[in-house]
Amino acid sequence: MDTLDREILFHLRQDGRLTNVELAKRVGLTPPPCLRRVKRLEEAGVITGYRAVISREALGRGLDVLIDVEIYAQDRRSFEEFEDTVASYEEVVEFRRMYGRPDYFIRVAVADHAAYEAFLTGKLSGLPAVRRLESHLTMKEIKNNE
Repeated sequence: MDTLDREILFHLRQDGRLTNVELAKRVGLTPPPCLRRVKRLEEAGVITGYRAVISREALGRGLDVLIDVEIYAQDRRSFEEFEDTVASYEEVVEFRRMYGRPDYFIRVAVADHAAYEAFLTGKLSGLPAVRRLESHLTMKEIKNNE
């Protein structure tokens, strides 16, 4: 990957709907070689897809909560079952297994505090593997590169 590839990626991250002609103009190429580079980046797995970024507020999911989770389970079947269950929840927008503590980091997007309480008490805290939950409510989002 060279400087031109990085420039192409920069512009596509800013606006994935750029036409090839506009992208080529911004990076100083003619359209055919620009398109070849984009296709090569896609085929190499550098560009893994394109998507729309949708306002969570517009979807009624304006409350963002970060949750640290520690679990009891140490066997593979138990933690895979926990992961499958949590990953299936619509409210979960990010889910990571961590090194060390906490065992997991979960980000949920819900409508409000009542919806979060319903999620926490009705879904997450009732899972058999859960040892401890710690919620962090977002005061202000400073930067989000999604």
